[in-house]
Amino acid sequence: MPINEVFPNPTVKKVIFQIRYPNLFFIENKIGDIQLKIMSKFPESALIVRRQLIVADIGPGMQISNKLDDTEDSISKKIWQFKSSIGMELNILSDALDINSGIHKTYNLEGGEKFRNIIEFVVDNFISITGIPIINRIGLRYIDECPMPNKNNESFREFYNTTFPLNRFNIADAKEMKYSTIILKGTNKLRYQEVLIPDGDNYKLFLDFDGFTENINSADYLATTDALHAIIREEYENTIKEPVYRIMRARG
Repeated sequence: MPINEVFPNPTVKKVIFQIRYPNLFFIENKIGDIQLKIMSKFPESALIVRRQLIVADIGPGMQISNKLDDTEDSISKKIWQFKSSIGMELNILSDALDINSGIHKTYNLEGGEKFRNIIEFVVDNFISITGIPIINRIGLRYIDECPMPNKNNESFREFYNTTFPLNRFNIADAKEMKYSTIILKGTNKLRYQEVLIPDGDNYKLFLDFDGFTENINSADYLATTDALHAIIREEYENTIKEPVYRIMRARG
C-alpha cells in the first residue's frame, strides 16, 4: 500500500541523514560562518573533542584498552554539534556531516514537518560556505519500533511480511531473532535489518532501513537522497501490513 499520509502515531523513532566528504583541512576556520547560516534552526552549539581508544590484543580472549593521552591532538576528532529546540541534532566533522531527528513523521508529505526540508537547509548552507564539489557517500537511515502482536507465527504474519524463517522456527520459542542483508538497488544500496529483542517480559520489533550511495556530485545530493528515500519507502511498504497501518492511524 503506497503511503500518502502523515500518521499521528508512526513507527519511525529515528531518522538519520549523513554525508561524507574528503577531509577538509579548513573546516575549523569555516565553522563560524556555517553556524551563522544555520542558527535560525539550530541555535544551541557545542564543541566535542573525542579521543580515540587503543585496543591491544594480547592473547586469546584478552584485550587491553587505553585512552590516548590528551597531548596527542593528532588523533583526536573535533565535532561541532548544533541542536534545535524540537529534537534535532546536527554534527559537523572535518570529513562528515550528519543530522539526527526523533521528531519527524514524514520525509516530504504535506501535513507535517518535512525532513527533506531540513536536509536541504543544512546541506545547501554547508556547500555554500565550503564549496565542496563531490560527496564521497550519502546515507539515509530510518529506524522503526514496530507494534508487536501476540508472540506467535500466525499473529506475526498478519502484521508483517517478515524475513524471519517462521516456516522453520516458531517465533513463540524465540528469545531473539535477527535478519540482515545488503542489497543493490541500481547504483544505490540498502542495508535492511529486522530485529526481535526482549524488553523485560515483553518483546520489541525493530526495522532498520539504511540506504546509501557513493561518489556523488554535490549538485546532485538532494536528488540522490530522494532516490534513497524512495527505496526505503518501498521496502517499508513491502514489510508492514494493514494492522500496522491501523495502529499508526490511531490517535491518543
